Amino acid sequence: MQYFDHNATYPLSPAAREAWLSAVERFPANPSSPHRWGARSEQALSEARARVAAWLGCPADAILWTSGATEANNAWVGHLAQASRGPVLLSGLEHPSVRVPASRVLGGRCEAMPVLPEGVVAVDWIARRLRRGDVSAGVLVAANNETGVLQPWREVRDLCREAGVTFACDASQWVGKLPTDGLGHCDFVSACAHKFGGPVGVGFLRVPDGFLPSLRGGPQEDGRRAGTENVAGVLSMVAALEERQKALAGDVAAEVDRQALRDQWIARLQSEVPGVEILGSPAPRLWNTVAALMPPAADCRRRWVVRLDRLGFAVSTGSACSSGKEVPSPVLESMGRPPGASDRMIRFSSGWETPPAAWDELLRAIVQIASEFGLR
Repeated sequence: MQYFDHNATYPLSPAAREAWLSAVERFPANPSSPHRWGARSEQALSEARARVAAWLGCPADAILWTSGATEANNAWVGHLAQASRGPVLLSGLEHPSVRVPASRVLGGRCEAMPVLPEGVVAVDWIARRLRRGDVSAGVLVAANNETGVLQPWREVRDLCREAGVTFACDASQWVGKLPTDGLGHCDFVSACAHKFGGPVGVGFLRVPDGFLPSLRGGPQEDGRRAGTENVAGVLSMVAALEERQKALAGDVAAEVDRQALRDQWIARLQSEVPGVEILGSPAPRLWNTVAALMPPAADCRRRWVVRLDRLGFAVSTGSACSSGKEVPSPVLESMGRPPGASDRMIRFSSGWETPPAAWDELLRAIVQIASEFGLR
């Protein structure tokens, strides 16, 4: 099976697996326990916290361990609901773990950021809206999970800071694929291990001073997130992220090569299957992600997914947290696409280890299916 669904879950890396097995043996105790074994577990968490903080560029005590990005996003949305009263700016590009709780607990306070047709928020509009005043927070995903489009989170962060407004960033798809420097200057940043080769069920949240927790019932994480910390999961996550950070720092040219490989593959796809449209083009996008609107003549995306699965290729219809539900994609709607466009979207997302030959094999399979559908 050729795996092209890394944006949903990245397979556990060997470094993460080794770190998890080692941690299970070395740190079996509860970090909150008063004995020496407990202290050793707590020290391991502290050292891991310092490493993540250094990569982000923020104080170590600003990092909280979570069960993943969904918990983290719900936590900072809950904080915004308690700590402020003004409008919260966010877009339809956000992941369901932001969009759904925001709609529930913020309700009418949510104010939509306009999105350009290529899938990027309108920075000029945001700047004008912030100058008008009364905004309490800005929310912007770093990289969209469906289209891979990179958002101008740095510019929006700086605009929010100038306006004295809280800024929250879901960086789940960014961390582990692109450099993390500058993320620590956001007020809130969320990420999860299983998007970059760590285990499922662990993540982190960067919080500001005065964070109002939503999980209560214990003194863990300095009283800001109750519940026994997942020591082995955290150490495994940090090992996976360290591997990605070293790769990013050591070979800048490789990122350009991966983008070139993606773009060359897209050109071949559009040549072989007329009518394919690439979502997010020409905006900057994640090097590993291709979101394609398949030709209308074969308008059921599940037919593509099922056919490719039978040929040995795992691909996706978009967000793993929303696919399978017969509703239009809010991401595509925010980009001005008609509701029916969601039925034609297929997402291909590779990993660091995906060889060019796998992309070649994927293209051959798509061409074969297109011929069966009468699209060639």
